[in-house]
Amino acid sequence: MTRVGFVGVGAIGLPMAKHLVTAGFEVVAFDASPARLDEAAAAGMLPATSAGETAKDADAVLVMVATPQQLHEAVLGDGGVAEGIAAGTCCVIMSTVGVDGVHAVADALAERGIGVLDVPVTGGVARAETGTLTLLAGGDLDLLARHTNLLTPMGRIVLCGPAVGDGQAVKLVNQLLCSVHLAAAAEALAFAEALGLDPDTVLEIVKDGAAGSWMLSDRGPRMLAEDPPVRSAVDIFVKDATLVAQAAGVAGFDAPLLTAAASRFRAAAAAGLGRADDSRVITTYRAAGPGPGTGRAGADDAASNLENDR
Repeated sequence: MTRVGFVGVGAIGLPMAKHLVTAGFEVVAFDASPARLDEAAAAGMLPATSAGETAKDADAVLVMVATPQQLHEAVLGDGGVAEGIAAGTCCVIMSTVGVDGVHAVADALAERGIGVLDVPVTGGVARAETGTLTLLAGGDLDLLARHTNLLTPMGRIVLCGPAVGDGQAVKLVNQLLCSVHLAAAAEALAFAEALGLDPDTVLEIVKDGAAGSWMLSDRGPRMLAEDPPVRSAVDIFVKDATLVAQAAGVAGFDAPLLTAAASRFRAAAAAGLGRADDSRVITTYRAAGPGPGTGRAGADDAASNLENDR
């Protein structure tokens, strides 16, 4: 039986690891949360006391943590993967950590003779549970080919490029779109409420039309729920939007829609909702109230500007 280490069995990592168990892999799991480790053990995994322990005698180690800092600590910190992994073993980084974040870890592991695949995922908890994630793969093609059977139980592999960092770069484009679509969905539903409409009815009307989006269909019902379960936290989008903004800055690229969306995620986090479901970003629109250029005068000014632009 192939032995696999899995670091980070959180909301997305746990169902991913479960699919590996179902596929016949022996999975040794570690997470900073004892409750998550208990869930992993109940699902047939062997709990480890550290990230490094998951790597001992493993044929590969998968890392699914939240931030670049957590990745560095999980792999290169005290008790990290690098302390237990053998030369010639592959480390698959499945976290969204940005190009610089994955390069820093990959370079350090390469000095130890450890290959790295850069495979961030997209699809959220829903697709992690069904094993239909999109795996954005970057890295050596031969190394990827040797680990295809490890990755396919979790979803569909899409080749982003032959270099470590290519998967992260494509994921940043993905997260720009996700950030904007999520904020737009919240703004639209809050706008429906402000117009005195039933937002549930509006959601049903628009979600499958030209204005629909996956984010609207997936997050919309949770935006309108009183206390939705946490499927993806606001803090994740604060982190991802920050990574996108940093990459845009390096590239000299102006991303005004991303900037506007990121401000909403930061506002939600500042309001104490960082660990709440990311659908709670809608509260920043509900709480905003009339701002500059709103109301009847603002509407008249906007109409006048439109006339002047024709």
